[in-house]
Amino acid sequence: MKKILLVGSGAREVAIARKIKTSRHSSVLFCVSPTINPHISSLCQEYFCVSLSNNKEIVGIAKKFGVDFVVVGPENPLENGLVDDIEKEGIPCVAPKKTVARIETSKSFARKVLDGCYKEKNPKRKEFKSVDKVQSFLKELHENYVIKHDGLMGGKGVKISGEHLRSTEDALDFCKEIINNKGSFLIEEKLIGEEFSLMSFCDGVSCVHMPAVQDHKRAFEGDVGPNTGGMGTYSFENHSLPFLFKEEVLDAQKTNELVLKELKTITGEEFRGVLYGGFMATKDGVRVIEYNARFGDPEAMNVLALLKTDFIDVCEHIINRSLNLLSVEFEKAATVCKYVVPVGYPDSPEKNFKISCKNADDQRLFFASVKEEGGEVFATGSRTAAYIGKETTIEGAEKVAEEGVRGVSGKLFHRKDIGTKNLIQKRMDNMKKVRS
Repeated sequence: MKKILLVGSGAREVAIARKIKTSRHSSVLFCVSPTINPHISSLCQEYFCVSLSNNKEIVGIAKKFGVDFVVVGPENPLENGLVDDIEKEGIPCVAPKKTVARIETSKSFARKVLDGCYKEKNPKRKEFKSVDKVQSFLKELHENYVIKHDGLMGGKGVKISGEHLRSTEDALDFCKEIINNKGSFLIEEKLIGEEFSLMSFCDGVSCVHMPAVQDHKRAFEGDVGPNTGGMGTYSFENHSLPFLFKEEVLDAQKTNELVLKELKTITGEEFRGVLYGGFMATKDGVRVIEYNARFGDPEAMNVLALLKTDFIDVCEHIINRSLNLLSVEFEKAATVCKYVVPVGYPDSPEKNFKISCKNADDQRLFFASVKEEGGEVFATGSRTAAYIGKETTIEGAEKVAEEGVRGVSGKLFHRKDIGTKNLIQKRMDNMKKVRS
């Protein structure tokens, strides 16, 4: 009987919990998170409402129940050194230690890692702690730039010229806002093309790559509005995307492999868990936008829906540095995931309102930023629930996802265009134009 502790309570963690409980291995699942997610609590022997910054209490729970290993879902506990503290007690984690998790928690560190192993994947960039010389660098980039807060901002710390920033004044205001919050920032060359995500299971030595996925960060249909944590995702049955060449997928995989090795070289620490590369297919090949040190959300729902290999087996091979001995397989199917979010999200979302579902027990539905009180489910202000369609074709998967997400009601909205033929064709046309 495996004893497993899950850290986190979003839709990503629901997906992880379900894969654990459908394993061929019998297991007892425990969870720690600030609020109770009913989709996770129904699978747990015990559920503890604990701040995810309270390392001492989480370590105490892991020790008390003698868990075999810990799976950490979100990024903030990685930055807080939770994995370091748990592993000091002899309990392994399927997640990286703080030193190597900096690949996500510090954008400047991630760029330096790439400088050491695959420099051409980096855009032109400079790091800043003040607004001095910002204007001159913006001119050097011909006003095609991206400003990135050098730290965790829940997917909302990036603003792009021509989209979020309409003038030099807008750019300087955003830089000052970061500085006023005691932050530093990077200004990077704006990459033109199509984004995609490629995640890899890593045991510190080798990688097993997952299907490529495309996320949709912008809040509203037609790719407009502010950036979010991700409004939805899709993947194709061939595990690539229709605007990518095979060589570009292989190049992204190679980049993850080189980053894994470079992290060990420069830190002395092995990265074990999920390495998430955020890439841009450009006229000049694949470039890196960012790195994350855990499953993406919503990408986790896509890839875990396709994972045929037993998830507990994957976790144990990550822990034992033996992924090369395990055949990890993914189903040849298409997936579309859509998020339903509060009205006003992400800037001024409605909070603490009741939601209702046509079928709350549907295994394709994933509660996210919710809390359960008195048998009722309330949205707490961030992304509320996700629904995934998995079919032989992208059209079928989109139809299932759209019908499913409509079954969640309240002060909510979602992007109807994710996974649709028109939007995917727009992506393909854009990439054709970029390459011409």
